[in-house]
Amino acid sequence: MVQKAKILLVDDRPENLLALEAILSALDQTLVRASSGEEALKALLTDDFAVILLDVQMPGMDGFETAAHIKRRERTRDIPIIFLTAINHGPHHTFRGYAAGAVDYISKPFDPWVLRAKVSVFVDLYMKNCQLREQASLLRLQLEGGEKDAGEAKEPAGLLAELSARLAAVEEQAEALTKQLNDESTDAAAVATAAHLERKLTGLRRALDALEPGTGSASSLPSQN
Repeated sequence: MVQKAKILLVDDRPENLLALEAILSALDQTLVRASSGEEALKALLTDDFAVILLDVQMPGMDGFETAAHIKRRERTRDIPIIFLTAINHGPHHTFRGYAAGAVDYISKPFDPWVLRAKVSVFVDLYMKNCQLREQASLLRLQLEGGEKDAGEAKEPAGLLAELSARLAAVEEQAEALTKQLNDESTDAAAVATAAHLERKLTGLRRALDALEPGTGSASSLPSQN
């Protein structure tokens, strides 16, 4: 069973959280509420999230300050943040949002379809990265000579074939996602993230190919940063 991605919704107004849940429920992912910046930071200590929807105007720790804390933490600094605001203060206010680490900045009232589509892109990227980490983990087991399947030793050739097939499926999905993003001229941040994912997949494919009989052995795996 494929594990669902978690989406963090941060807003001090319960009615806004309810509206976000109604819009994003169609994505069939796990929606996590936080009613303050402090509550959001606490949730980020224990769970991994595909994307964060962060309200700018909150009492106490506002969205900008919350984003700054998120970006300072190594565990959370790469999580995409979409800022939501009911007030348009002009270009300076928008620039401050991007400077704080946001990948997008949406003014309320927003188009539900547009918001859902933007969130969906980052959920897809998150799921592809999860699959990539799984393939890398299996490949490391092969390199270390300690691979096992359900407690039983598996033939190296069989494991390589399984790894290659799984990686091919991820490569195909990543290629389709990149094409979709380019065709739709989506956010530059999403396109860049997808391109980074494809580069990591290419590195993993090279390492896997090096393990094939007659091609030598890979001495190290590509970085998963």
